[in-house]
Amino acid sequence: MRRNLATPLRQRVRQDPMAAFDRLPAPARAWLHQAVLPWSAASVGRLWARALAETGCPQTALARLSAAEARMLARERPGGLSD
Repeated sequence: MRRNLATPLRQRVRQDPMAAFDRLPAPARAWLHQAVLPWSAASVGRLWARALAETGCPQTALARLSAAEARMLARERPGGLSD
């Protein structure tokens, strides 16, 4: 029965979601508090870092987070993006 416990596949490392939230900059944390969708801190962190790398402006990064959320909400709305 010991063979059932071993696998050659790599184990997925799970990180603490609260620690990921704490690592976010204050504006991103504030945005996450008011977000409509249940975003993970890791995905917000990736979007934030990418936006800051491209623009260097925190306000633009916040606008990109809001735009990403709007696109996701539009996708879930009946009729999709065509409305």
